[in-house]
Amino acid sequence: MVAREPKKVLLRLDPAVHEAIAKWAADDLRSVNAQIEYALRKALEQAGRPPKPRAAPGPD
Repeated sequence: MVAREPKKVLLRLDPAVHEAIAKWAADDLRSVNAQIEYALRKALEQAGRPPKPRAAPGPD
C-alpha cells in the first residue's frame, strides 16, 4: 500500500486570525496546522460537503 502524502498549501492569514487559531489550538492541544484542518473539516460537514472517506486498503 502506498501512503498518501498530505497536500501542502501556502496560506496567508490575517495576524489576528492566526493568533486566534493558535490560542484555540493550544487549548485543544493541537498544532496550528491540525487546528486549521479540524476547522476546515468541521466547516465542510456543516456545509453538507464532507470529504470522501479514504478507501480501505486491499489485501496484499
